[in-house]
Amino acid sequence: MERDDILRWAKKYDTEYIWWFQKEREIGDRLRANKVLTKADLVEVVEWKFKDLEARKKRILGLVRMNEDADVRRTSSHIFGLGSKDDSYKVDSLCILHGVGPAVASTILTFYNPKEYGVFDIHIWRELFGKEPENLFTTENYIRLLFKLRDIANRYELDVRTVEKAFFKKNYDRAYS
Repeated sequence: MERDDILRWAKKYDTEYIWWFQKEREIGDRLRANKVLTKADLVEVVEWKFKDLEARKKRILGLVRMNEDADVRRTSSHIFGLGSKDDSYKVDSLCILHGVGPAVASTILTFYNPKEYGVFDIHIWRELFGKEPENLFTTENYIRLLFKLRDIANRYELDVRTVEKAFFKKNYDRAYS
């Protein structure tokens, strides 16, 4: 996609997914202001990521509730203080928390820093790489996706999240319209 197409698809995402857009902004603003993720924030991130996937959301929220707030705070404040060269370490460290895998970790990182991160989702993978591997949701695959998204974002001087939303929306619309 060219820059204008990316901006058009990203805007379509923002206007069609108002709740997701507003909730992402609300949580992201709070994370950036506080420089920490609380257990309550983590619950909100999971509710955002799996809003329309009730069974998965319920299962993951059950795991997330096993975390101690102090552990979530300590892990996230450490991660938020690291540079961008530590992406694999950041994802793997967040995955130590109950209920957090690479997809949820990517969402946390994206909410905190949308300029450098995008949400790990099957639709973006399919749009950029085609059919997904059987075990898609790994740190290595997220880093591969992130590298591609950052390349496109840098080329067009856009935030990674803007690029990622555009590819998500384009693939989602093609799959479900």
